[in-house]
Amino acid sequence: MNDTNVLDRLTEEWESLTPAAQKAARYVLENPASVGVSTVRGLAEAAEVTPNALVRMAQQVGFEGFADFQEPFRQAIRDGSASFPDRARWLQEQAGRGAIGTLYADMVGSALRNIEETFAGIDTDELQAAARTIWGSRQVFTLGVGVNSANAQNFTYLASTGMVQFHAIPRIGSTAVDDLARTDKRDVLIAITCRPYRAEVIAAVEVAREQGVKIIGISDSLASPVIRGADHSFVVAADTPQFFPSSVSTIALLETLLSFVIAAATPEIVERVERFHDRRHALGIYSEEGA
Repeated sequence: MNDTNVLDRLTEEWESLTPAAQKAARYVLENPASVGVSTVRGLAEAAEVTPNALVRMAQQVGFEGFADFQEPFRQAIRDGSASFPDRARWLQEQAGRGAIGTLYADMVGSALRNIEETFAGIDTDELQAAARTIWGSRQVFTLGVGVNSANAQNFTYLASTGMVQFHAIPRIGSTAVDDLARTDKRDVLIAITCRPYRAEVIAAVEVAREQGVKIIGISDSLASPVIRGADHSFVVAADTPQFFPSSVSTIALLETLLSFVIAAATPEIVERVERFHDRRHALGIYSEEGA
């Protein structure tokens, strides 16, 4: 049973509830986001009822107690269907309840599950085709904002050890659409955004598409605006108990995509990477201690 089913049951059983339970139910129906992140005492105070009224309400709609009633709402948060602030409040409550062990297990489990689900759904032929598109391009622009800005920057940094045509956007002091102003069919845009989708990323994809740029979309749903109509598209799993989308599978996908680009490249890319790192050693950028 999910949280929506619980709310439906409250509505269906409304007439059979006692007046106190109805008052408790009204608060739950009007504030469902609060149920999974609050204690029974906190909810009782907010609803202006006694904790016992909440317990009786839960029992009258078929639950053993209020903890059982609350579980579907907590599960919605763990599954990622709750809002960002709700997830943040839930995390704080977990810490307050001494449930860090459970949180740790949930975080590790979600990270492993995201990796497994992402790569289980990827067609290696499509990944290889995207890599060939990248290698054959004039310029590659990797676009991510918010948490995905770091992912785009990291991908571009790694690629720059052997290639020079990669650019992370938006650049400092610029906008993504400005950075794409001189692009055309010879170029590639890798666009990354997960729910809630960033408007500036969607706008940049639309501009790039109008200019003939090849689009590689990375998002968490086939319905994502950066996936629909992309030349190559990849769906990543981003669920997490945290209050922001997980980047674990996005980073893993980008690293894998880059490895496919290198595999598709001509042999001189190996020499470029070697020269890049030899120069770094010569300049003393790396510590030689223990080498």
